Amino acid sequence: MTVTNSKTRTVCLPIRWDALAAGICFLLMLTQTALGYQATNSTDRTKIPLPDARPAPTEEIDPAKAKMPRTVDLRAPANAPNVVIVLLDDLGFGGPAPFGGPIRMPALDRLAKNGLRYTRFHTCALCAPTRVALKQGRNHHVVNMGSIPEIATGYPGNTSRVPNDTAPLAEILRLNGYNTAAFGKWHATLGRETTASGPQDRWPTRQGFEKFYGFIGAEENNFEPSLHDGVTNIEVPETEGYHLIDDMTREAIEWMHQQHSMTPEKPFFVYYASPGVHAPHHVTGDWIKKYDGEFDEGWNAAREATLARQIEMGIVPANTQLAKPADSIANWDALTDDQKKVYARQAEAFAGFAEYSDFHVGRLIDAIDAMGELENTLFVYITGDNGTSSEGNQTGNWNWGHMLNGVPETTEEQLQYFDQWGGPETYPHMSVGWAVAFDAPFAHTKQVAGDFGGTRNGTVIHWPKGINSKNEIRDQFSHVIDVAPTILAAANIPEPKFVNGIKQFPMQGSSLIYSFDDAGAAERHSKQYFEIVGNRGMYSDGWMARTTVKLPWETKKRHEITDDDGWELFNTAEDFSMAHDLSEQHPERLKALKALFVREAIANGVFPLDDRLLERLLPEVAGRPTLMGDRQSITLYPGTIGVNENAMINLKNRSSKITAKFSVDDPANTNGVLMAQGGRFGGWVLFVEDGHAGYAYNNLGEITVVKSEAPLKSGDQTLVLDFTYDGEGAGKGAKVSLKAETQKPVNANLESTIASRFSIDEGADVGRDRGSPVLSRQIGGVRQSPFNGQLQTVTIDLK
Repeated sequence: MTVTNSKTRTVCLPIRWDALAAGICFLLMLTQTALGYQATNSTDRTKIPLPDARPAPTEEIDPAKAKMPRTVDLRAPANAPNVVIVLLDDLGFGGPAPFGGPIRMPALDRLAKNGLRYTRFHTCALCAPTRVALKQGRNHHVVNMGSIPEIATGYPGNTSRVPNDTAPLAEILRLNGYNTAAFGKWHATLGRETTASGPQDRWPTRQGFEKFYGFIGAEENNFEPSLHDGVTNIEVPETEGYHLIDDMTREAIEWMHQQHSMTPEKPFFVYYASPGVHAPHHVTGDWIKKYDGEFDEGWNAAREATLARQIEMGIVPANTQLAKPADSIANWDALTDDQKKVYARQAEAFAGFAEYSDFHVGRLIDAIDAMGELENTLFVYITGDNGTSSEGNQTGNWNWGHMLNGVPETTEEQLQYFDQWGGPETYPHMSVGWAVAFDAPFAHTKQVAGDFGGTRNGTVIHWPKGINSKNEIRDQFSHVIDVAPTILAAANIPEPKFVNGIKQFPMQGSSLIYSFDDAGAAERHSKQYFEIVGNRGMYSDGWMARTTVKLPWETKKRHEITDDDGWELFNTAEDFSMAHDLSEQHPERLKALKALFVREAIANGVFPLDDRLLERLLPEVAGRPTLMGDRQSITLYPGTIGVNENAMINLKNRSSKITAKFSVDDPANTNGVLMAQGGRFGGWVLFVEDGHAGYAYNNLGEITVVKSEAPLKSGDQTLVLDFTYDGEGAGKGAKVSLKAETQKPVNANLESTIASRFSIDEGADVGRDRGSPVLSRQIGGVRQSPFNGQLQTVTIDLK
């Protein structure tokens, strides 16, 4: 061997060929061990994970002579595609332009023109049920997600505790050699399971995802969100123009880049669940201006124009008619000019938010394309998890917290927020009239499980390497539970019978691969039940029977669940929009479908039916177990942050006492939050500002503040807030009394209080106020208003 040093002096060294060979052998064995060996084609993938092999003991001392055992990694099958599922929120069939709607969505259109549009794809009519059915490949009651975690009950099928015998797609792919990541909205975990006490079994990182960046609950303030990275509460970047969707997309792209750099041969699975376009409809003004004036003609005209486009594009049959909406929806022409002005702005913000959401999906597509992976990426773009939301009721809202607590808004009130609509000062939703328009040609909306306006969502599947057909329409009946079987089939991975030692309940969907290159193939998903909060339906071979107990925006029930009446019948093979009730013409068919629904309901754990909604936000009403149980007191410490309202002791509709113990050295310069719950649009906060103790109650935007008359003195402090509720019932008034150390109490009266929920997205924090501030401003000019004294404890006692 010859070696040349930096001074070009040549040195000859003797070669030990035996040692060199041994060293090379040893390095090769190390390399083989590090990289592992792929399991053979005969490997049984129906029981995952594979058990680690325990090698036989060896007596050989010399590593050069010892035989190094090979490790076996269960890698993905050869040519298995990357998988991306995009799931938008609360956008119905008649919204996206690629399905005839008025909302421009270039990314969706790009995939549709090179892929397939599914025009009879169905969801579960509500957020969390769709999400868990999608991820698990089973019906939503089978996975205990009959409604949403915020209104879960103690009944099987509605507990919101996803069982471990229904392993999610992500876990199956991970154990078969995929890298997996989820970004955005989760909404599949009970609030009481989101604290440090866990359990974390139903968090994303225990449901198959190696990476999670997003929010656990139903919705988020897009400008001031409370986010998790894995199971850790994190602070979002303090950047000008911050928006959650931009942030989560950046995280998704960075994760894909890193994964691809490290292991380009390894497929990835990305679940990208945008907060758009669930309330709050948050988007900057430039996106709203894109639709300036486009909805001035109103929701009636928008429905008609959408249907005309849908027929022209071949999205719906030529004989499709607009199904008649409920009489409770106002005729646009009967509205006042002020109402038209506000309602048109609501639609502009919604459409701008939807297009903004699609824009960031486009960034995701561009990143995959730039990596050279788009050809072999199975991309499933589902444009909504249910129909468009009508939960803004008749008027829409500048602060959607009003709807959650049964408080109406006036047009005059909304006009005050007209110029801020969609911005950080608002938490907006839109009128039901727009929900029906963006669900055209159907009659109803989200929550109405027996109407395709609640369950039909345009879906695009794009996979150039696996689908020969381009820019075509598929009209076979399909459902979210079909997605997981489709992906497993595309990856050549069998559905496992055992996962992590647990025997699995079989998936209930049907792979859609049969339809990829055969537009005329007979549909294989021939029957499907639907049920959400008592509204229900039964599909079988083109026929649909349904009964609607209550429409979300109406205060009066149409039917009682115990009466089993109000059933209608539709031949959806000939009546796309369910415009013509045939129950009188075919009573025997209706009877048979009702009986089929009962059988399916029993088999899937649908019964008992529960048609309550907002009432179930309160755990004691829903019969939902709570983390606090019967506790009447809790002591909290600094560093406690983001405690979900469903995990916290309940202060609503009752009297209580809050006691904070802390010390200050320089009273005049002491500032910050001692404890806060909720945020800018509803909540309460105990604080110190410029040495004065204070308490504020934010009643859905109306803030009442009490402050001590004199500043605190140096030393140890005990600050007590007495909250005396006025009487029986929900949302009544209260008297508050704040007493600082050695000072007289300061008092205030609250005419009303929050009845059901301070906030869906913002929890309780001790020592700071994360997310949006309850006071609508920062204390001491510092982000999150951290307390700069020495806080010991905050104790809450119920009276």
